Amino acid sequence: MSSTLPTSDEPSTAAEFSLRRIAVPAFGPSLLFGLGEGAILPIVPLMARDLGASVSMAAFIVTLIGLGSLLNNIPASFITMRWGERWAIVVAGLWSALGMALCVFTQGLFPFAAGCFMVGMSQAVYNLARQSYLTEAVPVVYRARALSTLGGVMRIGMFIGPFLSAAAVHAFGISAAFAVGIAGVLCAAAVGARLPDLVSPPLAGGQAAPAPVSLGSILADHRRVFLTLGLGILLVSAVRASRQAAIPLWADHLALAPALASLIYGIAGGIEMLMFYPAGRVMDLKGRRWVAVPSMLVIGAAMLWMPFTTGFVSLLLAATAVGFGNGIGSGLIMTLGADHAPRHGRAYFLGVWRFLSDVGGSCGPALLSVLVAGVSLAGGIAAAGVMALAAAAMLGRWIPKRTGHRP
Repeated sequence: MSSTLPTSDEPSTAAEFSLRRIAVPAFGPSLLFGLGEGAILPIVPLMARDLGASVSMAAFIVTLIGLGSLLNNIPASFITMRWGERWAIVVAGLWSALGMALCVFTQGLFPFAAGCFMVGMSQAVYNLARQSYLTEAVPVVYRARALSTLGGVMRIGMFIGPFLSAAAVHAFGISAAFAVGIAGVLCAAAVGARLPDLVSPPLAGGQAAPAPVSLGSILADHRRVFLTLGLGILLVSAVRASRQAAIPLWADHLALAPALASLIYGIAGGIEMLMFYPAGRVMDLKGRRWVAVPSMLVIGAAMLWMPFTTGFVSLLLAATAVGFGNGIGSGLIMTLGADHAPRHGRAYFLGVWRFLSDVGGSCGPALLSVLVAGVSLAGGIAAAGVMALAAAAMLGRWIPKRTGHRP
């Protein structure tokens, strides 16, 4: 029988709370899930090519993972509301493993594509359930640190995954990468099954039970948040996704060797991973604005500077600045979603919130592609920088002055 974890934002609960107490069951699945997905992502286009896909088809199959996540954010909210966060996490790990198994044990391109879409579906369920769980389990004074750590641990897993899969592929062949991925997500499901159940605090004497909520009522009640701060979050996601394509494309434009381009990208990613906990601490102690606005200002300035870089050193400095700006924004989208989500119907709210975020993540690279084709690569990167500055203005306008409180 699993243990239970009371949920409350009262000061006494905050004083007794320790992130270490729930570190393994809460953050362990994120590390393992990220490791499992990171192991297969570099291999998916190569496997597709081996199955006879054209270059464009292989790129589309990679896109199916993100599309699976985007289209299943709302269904994921129904799953989480129906079965609870703990079992949603378990099911997501099992579904991801099934999708990876379909990829590796079938020989047709269509089943392979279907398996990749299933991996994306599992992302939506897992990401929503883990965010919803920590939103309820962690007192508000530790919320940003918990959610920033959650995102940071996932990034660490996705950073380690490709190295493990590279070793497996070298020893056993390309299919071994999926064996690493399956092991990772199954272990994530096993650790997630040990999460303590959440127990809502009892109603005060005479207090009426909350009215039933639906997705429609959540959309109606919180439409102002979705149409203001939600649009800012959409821009943040668009900028973050665009920067992933902008750095290697500009390195190629400068005729840098692929190894140097990878080095620049890796250093920028390393800077990001170092910043997640300090970012969460600042958000908890000073408020969300102290991180949200500087994050987008730094990324915007760096993206506007990038087209003026002329070699390895200058591009490295610009990419490092982008990595720093993105790193101090670790957990920002999840934290803002948790701040505004109601206790009753929380999964519905977070499903819509994640849908907006994923729309931005999908549209950002597409917009960059259109601008590169119609204007120039430099113009497309500069436009992403302008979007970041616009996001900073929107977040500064619509984030409440103080959403965190000093413990």
